[in-house]
Amino acid sequence: MELTQARNDLIELQQRIAAYAHGMGSIIYDGETTAPKGTAANRAQSLGILSEEMYKITTGEETVSLLEFLDENKEELSDKERRMVYLMLKDLRRMQKIPMEEYVEYQKLIVEAQAVWEKAKHENDFESFRPYLEKIFDANKRAAGYCEPEKDPYDYWLNEYEEGIDMKFCDEFFGNLREHIVPLLKKIAEKPQVDDSCLVGDFPDYKQEELALYLMKVMGLDLEHVGLSTTEHPFTTSLGSHFDERITTHYKRDNFASSLFSVVHEGGHALYDTGSADDLAYTVLDGGVSMGIHESQSRFYENLIGRSRGFVNYIYPKLVELFPDALSHYTAEDIYKAVNKVEPSLIRTEADEATYCLHVMVRYELEKAIMHGELEVKDLPEAWNRLYKEYLGVDVPNDTKGVLQDSHWSSGSIGYFPSYALGTAYGAQFMKKMRERVDVEECLLKGDFAPINDWNREHIWKHGSLYTPKEILDKVLEGPFSTDAYVEYLEGKFGEIYEL
Repeated sequence: MELTQARNDLIELQQRIAAYAHGMGSIIYDGETTAPKGTAANRAQSLGILSEEMYKITTGEETVSLLEFLDENKEELSDKERRMVYLMLKDLRRMQKIPMEEYVEYQKLIVEAQAVWEKAKHENDFESFRPYLEKIFDANKRAAGYCEPEKDPYDYWLNEYEEGIDMKFCDEFFGNLREHIVPLLKKIAEKPQVDDSCLVGDFPDYKQEELALYLMKVMGLDLEHVGLSTTEHPFTTSLGSHFDERITTHYKRDNFASSLFSVVHEGGHALYDTGSADDLAYTVLDGGVSMGIHESQSRFYENLIGRSRGFVNYIYPKLVELFPDALSHYTAEDIYKAVNKVEPSLIRTEADEATYCLHVMVRYELEKAIMHGELEVKDLPEAWNRLYKEYLGVDVPNDTKGVLQDSHWSSGSIGYFPSYALGTAYGAQFMKKMRERVDVEECLLKGDFAPINDWNREHIWKHGSLYTPKEILDKVLEGPFSTDAYVEYLEGKFGEIYEL
């Protein structure tokens, strides 16, 4: 095999894989947004066939020969080509260990599970979803056993979502956060509570959609390449490449802040993906490198930017313009304090910054217990309710607002949740570094996101998956990762709001 031809074949192979991923992603996106409720089986049938073809492409003899040849000659490849080959070989070797029939059946399972979960959530019916969730957890355990039998199955999946982490890391990370967050929450609880009545009122969906599109423009998203839709649980996905990004939200008629912050959160994901260098398109390097780094961007924009006093002051006139009856008699400062009210709650996606990581800890503990056989899926609701009482001090009224609230398990994302907390801490440290070069407050007061986005693009976005998460952190932070910046941020912000 000639090296020049092999390099060309490598690019063509990735373009072909990207095309199949585009088709499969479109089916999944359609199912979660506009597809009729009764079409899950139809989508599962198509996705099963496409998954089988994808499996054959990524594990076929031609692919194996090509990647092994390039790996043998990696000293003659560019850094980008070496990284492509490494990631593709890693995926290939993982796929080879999983029986094709199991891989295909799993793709069908998660399509059907998504539809069943959504119905179960609306009807507060965990039992209807339970058999699917049992199969999903069992399949994840088996896959981990196939791929790395010597490794703890939960460690395997944690590392898949954030390379380099395991339970030992997570236990220490969460323990450190708990050590600082619990005393902070106790101090806040002793103070007069913030009035958040301005968030409750009548906010028509079409006006919230207008606000969502406005926010996307302010953030610097290119609406020619980033679409907006509605779904049960907000998410972001790339279809084929970073040139086609989709975000979703949901509108609550009585609370505009729910959609506002989901749009800014998902918009952060979209900025990261669309910020990949164009020469990475249709390759395995296109898009974010890990869920931890990805969540650092979504949580950065949602909280460090979106819940800042400067940003709220900037968008305040637009809020009053869209919702004059509900908001005109409130000030920007009223809204700023309201969206930063600290109060233990039921729903993770609507949790305040100070209690958010406790929501993630609940999910981490439950996943860990199920993956180790210490908890059965049938007992999840009871365990969920117990941990919410223990960690957040709240009583869970039903499974809709409890164990059924997130879509992640129905989509097979076991080991994903810790990335939210980890990304939150990454984001705080990124912001601290950014402030050395960028006057963030001035940017927010002017609604000028260009300097903020340019910094993120230069240091994080443009690299796509070229570097590992650790390499990104090392390059950006110029020092070790720690939770110190996040803790300092929380203590400083809420110390000022609550006069601690």
